[in-house]
Amino acid sequence: MLKDKLQPFINRFEEINQLLMSSEITSDIKRMTDLSKEQSSIQPIVSKAKEYIKVLEDIEENKLMLDDPELGDLAKEELKELETRKPELEEEIKVLMIPKDPNDDRNIYLELRAGTGGDEAAIFVGDLFRAYLRYAENNGWKVEIMSSSDSESGGYKEIVILVKGDHVYSKLKFEGGTHRVQRVPATESQGRVHTSAITVAVMPEVDDVEIEINENDLKIDVMRASGNGGQSVNTTDSAVRITHIPSGIVVTNQDQKSQHKNKDRAMKVLKAKLYEIEMNKVLEAEGATRKEQVGTGDRSGRIRTYNYPQNRISDHRINLTLYRLDYIMNDGLFGEVIDPLIADHQSKLIEANGL
Repeated sequence: MLKDKLQPFINRFEEINQLLMSSEITSDIKRMTDLSKEQSSIQPIVSKAKEYIKVLEDIEENKLMLDDPELGDLAKEELKELETRKPELEEEIKVLMIPKDPNDDRNIYLELRAGTGGDEAAIFVGDLFRAYLRYAENNGWKVEIMSSSDSESGGYKEIVILVKGDHVYSKLKFEGGTHRVQRVPATESQGRVHTSAITVAVMPEVDDVEIEINENDLKIDVMRASGNGGQSVNTTDSAVRITHIPSGIVVTNQDQKSQHKNKDRAMKVLKAKLYEIEMNKVLEAEGATRKEQVGTGDRSGRIRTYNYPQNRISDHRINLTLYRLDYIMNDGLFGEVIDPLIADHQSKLIEANGL
């Protein structure tokens, strides 16, 4: 029974309460901090568990009063409400009992890269970047551009942003993959619909201590920055390209005037990419390898299609289609797509964990 599975959470919560009041713990800052964090992490499930147990008790109590001539009608009404609340609580509790992804509370690096479609793909990188910006604003997150490579036709060949805030990774982790766009380019005189593709990678931000990089494994090149950037950007060797020899990963940054700042930013992105590789080895059972997440930038392996002539956005993983593409892109309303993805993922985890 679900009730039996909940009791250990309640017991542990009360045990931590007692421990936090002991002088032995209050004198040990690290132990006290760890216990406080653990208590905070199980607080939501304990609150729901207590409510659920109370509902079960009230149901039994009201059933006993159904034949009472004075209280029977009242008990019947209350029982109806309790029987409705019981399955709602069960679903809420099951979601809370899902094993937590250790990266869910992390900030992320979001990498958007133009694939098939040339100029039109680069323009869509810019469009999707701005839509993500609005989604971030809607969630109260902060966004910082880490590196970008402008396209001559507008948009970006590639852009990497750092997104900071509450539960960023948990919301955006399903955005990784190939995004296909179908629309009539401004340069198309015949009105034909063109198909382009871009790739999105989602990488958790990591602390310096989490990923150790051997300096001997790096090849660091400095060069003159290209493109727009102001007076000193283009006249000094401020651009930095770092090659991680064992993995073959190459990261370039030229957005800052300072070579030191560009190197620091490039190293942060490199560490995130290396962490992602390690994470994917551990989570291989979930099929979240870098190749599957980023794809090839081709039209195949798509996770989502943005069809402008039909005002349609379709996520192919859950067969979701919405005819609100203009609102979603203009107002950053990605929750309309992301929330169903999260719900689908949670339902699969609930089933997999036998909850």
